[in-house]
Amino acid sequence: MSIVALRDAVVLLGRFPALSGVDLEVDAAEVVLLQGPNGAGKSTLLRFCAGLLRPHSGSAVVLGHDLRESRPAVRRSVGLLGHDTALYDDLTVTENLQFLARASRIEIEAVGSALNRLGVSARLHDVVVGQLSAGQRRRVALAGVALRRPELWLLDEPHAGLDQGGRDLVDGLVADAAADGATVLVASHELDRTLELATRRVTVVGGTITTDVVDAASVTDPPVQSKQES
Repeated sequence: MSIVALRDAVVLLGRFPALSGVDLEVDAAEVVLLQGPNGAGKSTLLRFCAGLLRPHSGSAVVLGHDLRESRPAVRRSVGLLGHDTALYDDLTVTENLQFLARASRIEIEAVGSALNRLGVSARLHDVVVGQLSAGQRRRVALAGVALRRPELWLLDEPHAGLDQGGRDLVDGLVADAAADGATVLVASHELDRTLELATRRVTVVGGTITTDVVDAASVTDPPVQSKQES
């Protein structure tokens, strides 16, 4: 069974077709790089696969769930890192992950391991998230994804705001997830890094997929813009 199966999928934001006629099939343990210019639809595609958007037409099945009927089930089963880290500013780092652990029925003891995996210093564990730097918040949010160990990881510019050490940790996290059988879709402008991890490279332009290349690391293209997608 495919982890993601989209057929001629269309997603409207208002009346605007943010995704138009998207065909994409992704199997278990694949690492798929989504690349393309700013505003191309990469973030929308990730949010769609996370069950946050409903298909207007076409078919869309994620983890065996039809996105027309079972989006809550998809949301419970995927790990999404968006531009917004979705953390509670008034809770501490530990409290944020403990809340996520309880909501996901995960042992509280796993929180410390997840934070350590992303190199979140122990001195930050009792600091409220609102006082963290952008890079520190990013690490905590990634620790939240790692804590849940989802079948499908959806990562939107995961290296953004991170120093060299943090970027290396992200690369290791993605590689380990795929080695454990998880599927990873990652939108990134960090092509030098991501191409080393990716098994496929998908180019998104104007809300549709224009190229889908297997063995992404064997193909080189001119770099795309370095700014985050709006």
